[in-house]
Amino acid sequence: MIYVNPFKKWASVGIFPLLRFCHNFAPSYTLKTMTDLSHFDPNGASNPRNNIFGLPFKEEDARLVILPVPWEVTVSYGSGTSRAADNVFKASMQVDLFDQESNNAWRQGFYMRQPDRKILMKSDYLRKEAELYIDYTSSGENLEKNAFMCKSLKEINEGGIQLNKWVYEQTREIMNTGKLVALLGGDHSTPLGYFKAIAERHGDFGILQVDAHCDLRKAYEGFVYSHGSVMYNALEEIPQLTRLVQIGVRDFCEEEWNYICNSHARVVTYFDKDIKERQYEGETWKQIVDEIIQHLPEKVHISLDIDGLDPNLGRHTGTPVPGGFQAEQIFYLAKKIIRSGRRFIGFDLDEIGVGETGWDGNVGARILWKLCNMLVASNS
Repeated sequence: MIYVNPFKKWASVGIFPLLRFCHNFAPSYTLKTMTDLSHFDPNGASNPRNNIFGLPFKEEDARLVILPVPWEVTVSYGSGTSRAADNVFKASMQVDLFDQESNNAWRQGFYMRQPDRKILMKSDYLRKEAELYIDYTSSGENLEKNAFMCKSLKEINEGGIQLNKWVYEQTREIMNTGKLVALLGGDHSTPLGYFKAIAERHGDFGILQVDAHCDLRKAYEGFVYSHGSVMYNALEEIPQLTRLVQIGVRDFCEEEWNYICNSHARVVTYFDKDIKERQYEGETWKQIVDEIIQHLPEKVHISLDIDGLDPNLGRHTGTPVPGGFQAEQIFYLAKKIIRSGRRFIGFDLDEIGVGETGWDGNVGARILWKLCNMLVASNS
C-alpha cells in the first residue's frame, strides 16, 4: 500500500503541505512546540550561540533531531570526515532560512546534538591502528605471522560492532519520542545501526543510495564494518530492507557486480555511465527519475554519500570519483518520491570532507538544510 500525503492537493503552491491550512489533519506532536519564535528573526544574521542553522530550538521541542556520528576508522583513502559535523555546524550559520517549497518546515524545529567526544576519541585511536594495518597488508605481508596486526584487526572489528550498537540505541531512543531522525556522518559505515532502528520501527522499507560506490564488498580490507561494506551488511543483517536502489555508481569491483546480478532484483543499480548515456541520447532526468521511483517500496530512506555528487561539490571527500550529480538533481528526485505517495522516513548524509576553505562544510550544510525541510514537511 502506498502512503498518500493528505495535503497533496496544495502541491501547486509548493511540493509540500501548507501547514496553516492543515491543523485539523496534522499529528498533534507537530504543533506543540514550546520554543517561542516571536522574538526570533529568521531574516537576520544567525546566532552561533543557538543550535544548527542558528535555530533556537531545544531537543525536546524539535520535530527533527540530527545525530552526528564522528567516526572514520575504516576510510581507505582521504580522511577528515569524522570532524565533518563541526564544519557543517559552522557553515550552517550562512544558510538563509526561507524555504518556500516546504512552507518553512524548519519552524517545527531542527536540533543537532553535540558530537560525542568518546566516539570521536575511539575513532581516532582505531583509525591509527587501521592505517598501520592497511600499510602492512598492502605490502603483501602475511597477517597470520604478526600477532600485533591480528590484535589490531580484532579491535577494529569490535569497535565497529560497538559503534553500530551505539547508533542503533541513539536513533531508536529519538524515534521512540515520535521525532524524525537525520544522521550526519562520519564515513558511510555509520548509518547501519540507524537502518536497524528503522526496520524495528517501520518494518519493511527501502533505501535510495546516492553514491559513487556500491558499498557491497564483504569485509573490505578485512574490516567487517567497513565504509565499503555498509550496504552488504545492511542487506545481510536486515531482512526488512526489501529493496536497495543505487544511483550514481561509477567505481565498483567484480564482487559487487556479481552480488547485484545475483540479488534477484533486491538491489537495483543505476550506474552513472548509463544515466549519462541515456541523457546524451535524449532522455530527460524526469523520465529516468520516474523509472527509479517505480523500484522503491512504500517507505523510503535516503542514504547520501557526498561522493555521489560531482566532486566539485565535495572536494575533500575521502574517495572522490569523476562524474556524479548536481545537488538539485537529488532534491528533484526526493520531491518526486514524496509526490508519488511514498513515505520519506529518514536520511543519512555521509563522507563530507574537511578542507581549508570551508567549501565542503558549506555544501554539506545546504544539502542537510534542504533534506531536513523535505523530511519534516513530508511527515506533517
